[in-house]
Amino acid sequence: MARVRHKRKPVAEMNVVPYIDVMLVLLVIFMVTAPMLNQGVKVDLPKVSSEALPQDNNVQILTISIKADKTYYWNLGSEVDTDKQMDKAMTLPEMTSAVTKIIAAGRDQGKQTQVFIRGDKAVDYGAVMGAMGGLQKAGVGNVGLITEAP
Repeated sequence: MARVRHKRKPVAEMNVVPYIDVMLVLLVIFMVTAPMLNQGVKVDLPKVSSEALPQDNNVQILTISIKADKTYYWNLGSEVDTDKQMDKAMTLPEMTSAVTKIIAAGRDQGKQTQVFIRGDKAVDYGAVMGAMGGLQKAGVGNVGLITEAP
């Protein structure tokens, strides 16, 4: 006896499950890599091992970056915001004036300002000390130095 074969009709529906899987994988990849992106001016940091500092919500973090050509930049906080970041190269007196204004604005909001210096390892000691002297004139008592882990 011969078997009768029925021809199947093609399914007109599109299977979207593989597309959803790919999108979720991409979402996870971007969520993992986004916090690792370093914002700001590119400087070559010296390598030193140390422990990270604890965070306080009543403290604003101001980072001063010094490039190898002895130009100064500032960034307020860990997020990149056009109101809180200076992409224009500054001289030492301009940087001191900007820091004075930032600290005064922070005091008006009831926040303390922690200042850190990111100096390129090719920058000479005098440029870093000049920045620290300018920060002291601006009213900063303590300055931290940012390095990379070895």
